[in-house]
Amino acid sequence: MIVNSTDIQNNFGKYLELASSEEIVITRKGAPVARLLGMEEALSFLSDRLVGLVPKNVDEKALKAERIARQ
Repeated sequence: MIVNSTDIQNNFGKYLELASSEEIVITRKGAPVARLLGMEEALSFLSDRLVGLVPKNVDEKALKAERIARQ
């Protein structure tokens, strides 16, 4: 669904509910500027983008400990 920014501002609750079931593209002056996604779709979107970036043999606990040690 494509919606202009003024309509989003005036009816935010309505679009917030709709975002749980579909992607909403927000436009300003006819140009897309943002997307409103439900939580499940947002998590799927992010995880799909990470595929192939992290090697499969990575030890997550070791990485977390290393990151904490650097702080």
